[in-house]
Amino acid sequence: MSIAMTYLLYVAGFGALVTYLLWGRDVRIFLRTGLPGYRAAARHGVLYAALALVAVDVAVLFDEIVGLGLILLALYLQGRESRERVFSGGEPALDRLLGKTPPKER
Repeated sequence: MSIAMTYLLYVAGFGALVTYLLWGRDVRIFLRTGLPGYRAAARHGVLYAALALVAVDVAVLFDEIVGLGLILLALYLQGRESRERVFSGGEPALDRLLGKTPPKER
């Protein structure tokens, strides 16, 4: 069995990378703020990241379109999590992407 590399495999890998980035952002915001919405999003993000990793395997071994569909499903489910508002709107996009929030006062 030969594996033909097409551009769709790169798209699948990028989608999995984005899923892991969003999961890491949710974890970072939860650890800095302790908000329950981000706790649930971080917990569920483990499952969505695993689904994205399985989707890359499906794309490589079986069918690229099915793998991309699974990655889109993981990204869709990750975006549906309800979270509290932690950004005021004046932050740079990179800070929002990386989850830079002020730490919770203890």
